[in-house]
Amino acid sequence: MNKEKISRTLVALRGQRSREEIASDLGISVSAWQMYENGQRIPRDEIKIKIASYFKKSVEEIFYT
Repeated sequence: MNKEKISRTLVALRGQRSREEIASDLGISVSAWQMYENGQRIPRDEIKIKIASYFKKSVEEIFYT
């Protein structure tokens, strides 16, 4: 699991939406989303599933490719 690749993927998926919007929609804190985007933390498995579902991608596409 490459933190840099994951962070780039999450930033790209977010696009023009704000971090606040994404965090609110996912039910997580803005600081948690920011840490995922900055490569400081990897989401727990249940959050990975929420993120994948939100962006209509598979967990594998976002976190393991």
